[in-house]
Parts: sequence; structure tokens; C-alpha cells
Amino acid sequence: MAVAEIARFVGYAFQNPDHQLFSSTVEEEVMFGPKNLGYPEDQVAHLAKHALDSMDLQGVRTTPPLSLSLGLRRRVSIASVIAMDPQVIILDEPTTGLDSDDIRRLMGSIDSLNEEGHTLILITHDMRLVAEHAKRVLVMARGKILLDSDPRGCFSDIDLIRESNLEPPPVTLLAHRLSRFGVPHDIFSPSELASTVVRKMRGAP
Repeated sequence: MAVAEIARFVGYAFQNPDHQLFSSTVEEEVMFGPKNLGYPEDQVAHLAKHALDSMDLQGVRTTPPLSLSLGLRRRVSIASVIAMDPQVIILDEPTTGLDSDDIRRLMGSIDSLNEEGHTLILITHDMRLVAEHAKRVLVMARGKILLDSDPRGCFSDIDLIRESNLEPPPVTLLAHRLSRFGVPHDIFSPSELASTVVRKMRGAP
């Protein structure tokens, strides 16, 4: 299958957005993909508007993308992929270098894309991101899949996680240390740990 055909089904956003951005304005950047795929002009405009809305970029659509903050450049790079309307969107380390507010806004937009029916594949070393957003987790090392599970199954095996040069979320590490007191070792959210500890203190199972 030709690259242009693959691009209609699978989109890829680079880890470094500056390796992807080149147009004079954000709007031109987002419109480049669907134009290059040969979509009619009205469809290009519709897809670009949807992508800009999805990433909350309407306010900077006439701005040169490389003049924006890292968080906004990341959004532009993802919007340029969304505009091609692929079924599968691959995001390579999408939160690297972002502060907590940028991460929250970006992941909210990404979750919305998933709800719209897109398949989102996140390549990440951020296990907290995995715990909060992933539905299925594949752990890889040395070119092999070591685990294929949900987040709970993933974080139940700390040794395997570390074997892959990953670090479990702090709440999971604490749950493992408390497992001798009856706390399940596959906990991966602070709220779940807190409610479990309260139940144990009250003598509940």
C-alpha cells in the first residue's frame, strides 16, 4: 500500500513537533495534509476547522506555528494529523516537556477524539499517563512485547515494568509496600488507594 493510502487510515504525530511543522500559519499547517491527499476544497476547510476546534487552536490559526509555546506547537502537530481524518492516530511521547496544565488540556482533547471513534495509540514512558488514560497497555522491551493487558494488570507486576526501563506510578509503589496489610498490589489511582486504606482501617474486607 502506498504511503498516501496509509495516511488516509493512520496518522502519526512526531515526538518533537518542530520536526513536523513548516507552514507560515497554523491554519495552513493543518490544511496541508488533507490538501495533499487530494480532498475537495470544501472538505479540506471542514476537516481543518474540526481539527482546529478539537485542539482549541482557533485563536491562533493565523499565527506562525513555530512561534508558539511548546504546548501549542504540540497541539498544532496533532491537529495536522487529525485533519487527515485517519481512523488510527499514533502519538509519540505527546506530553514530553509539557507542564501539568498543558498535559491536562491536551489529554482532555485526546480523550475526546477517542470518544469520537478514533483509535489512539500513545507511545509513552509516563506511567501516570497510562494509569489515567489507557484502556489497553502493551509493554515492550528489546523489540518484544512483554505484556498485553489493562492498566491494572500492567501495574501488578512491578519487576516487569522496571525490566522495561519504566517506573510505576508512586501510588502503585506505595500499594505494593502496603500489600502485607491486605492492600491489593494492583492499585494505580490515589482515590482507589485512599478508599482501600479507609476500608482496611475500619476492618472491612
